Amino acid sequence: MTASYNVSAELDQSMRRVQRPALVAGAILLIVSAIGAIFDPGQFFHSYLMGYLFWQGLALGSMALVMVQYLTGGAWGVVTRRLLEASMRTLPLVAVLFIPILVGMPSLYTWSNAAAVRRDPVLQHRAIYMNPVMFTVRAVIYFAIWIVIMYFLDKWSRDEDRGGDRSRLLAALSAPGLVIYVFTVTFSSVDWAESLVNHWYSTIWGFIFVVGQGLTAMAFAIVVVALLARKPPLAGIINPRHFHDLGKLLFMFIMLWGYMAFSQLLIVWAGNLTTEIPWYLPTFETTWGWVGGALIAVQFLVPFLLLLSREIKRHPRQLCSVVAIILFMRFVDLFWIVMPGYHPSGFSVNWMNFSVPLGLGGLWTAAFLRQLKKRPLLPLGTPSLEEAIHHAGH
Repeated sequence: MTASYNVSAELDQSMRRVQRPALVAGAILLIVSAIGAIFDPGQFFHSYLMGYLFWQGLALGSMALVMVQYLTGGAWGVVTRRLLEASMRTLPLVAVLFIPILVGMPSLYTWSNAAAVRRDPVLQHRAIYMNPVMFTVRAVIYFAIWIVIMYFLDKWSRDEDRGGDRSRLLAALSAPGLVIYVFTVTFSSVDWAESLVNHWYSTIWGFIFVVGQGLTAMAFAIVVVALLARKPPLAGIINPRHFHDLGKLLFMFIMLWGYMAFSQLLIVWAGNLTTEIPWYLPTFETTWGWVGGALIAVQFLVPFLLLLSREIKRHPRQLCSVVAIILFMRFVDLFWIVMPGYHPSGFSVNWMNFSVPLGLGGLWTAAFLRQLKKRPLLPLGTPSLEEAIHHAGH
């Protein structure tokens, strides 16, 4: 392989036109939102948590897809690996951005309030596990594990670019790495999202977050691949067959998300237990129920029907239109998870619901583009690189 596939001057210039404005806009939005936090700290921290779960999920979902590709192979993974690696390398930034959640713990979680715990037998029972010290310790452990996995995935991938064969090491890490990923995301989603509602638990909660992160990362990968395919060095290399593969994987994640979400609802509805219904009752009995209905219709049903079309999956613009719907609804999904506890009387939107996630997105996008420019856009040392490139021509 003689081509380097480094970022071309034209593409680098395009990235610079996005990177710096994204960073500046993100910083300004977060500063303005922090001023808003003085007047409504509860709203700020709930909006922050919502936005944080999206961007953190994107980085983690990207790492999971990298590991899936090392275990399964396929052209889709070769053409998306570099952008997924760049996404997962934002995890150190994601770890730093978790600090405001620690600061805002009293505004987010009732169990962090000692007086509330003394009044609630359920919180007293959970206090050994759900308390500020253990919450912080577990968060440090989660990020340490994720960053260690990320480090070795990236290091061995970089070694392959230099001519070393690390395929066995990468596969050997990816197998247990995926299992560890599922467990850590399950526990972190319980800590950070499920515990927003005190008297509630779901045994499938973690899997919903795992699938949601995979869906977000796959949708993001399709958008970036479509943008990269317009300019050298990847112009003419990424073709409809690649998009068709990515579209089929996106379709799979849509079906998995629908299955997980429906399974949780079905089990809770059928069981009708007091430990399982406290999250659904407020959402169904208020205007929040309309948001849940929109998730069924727009995050599942509409993409499901559109992605049945082979032509849509092979056409980048049409596929990206479906992806835009999915990415927007991923925000709505997290909005539906985080906000009803803060606005129990019904659906409510605040300007910080937009400014905080967009601010975090600006910082994350700038970090992602910085990482993407560091490496060739295709993994040069991968034995299946030539096969993956020619895959598009059949």
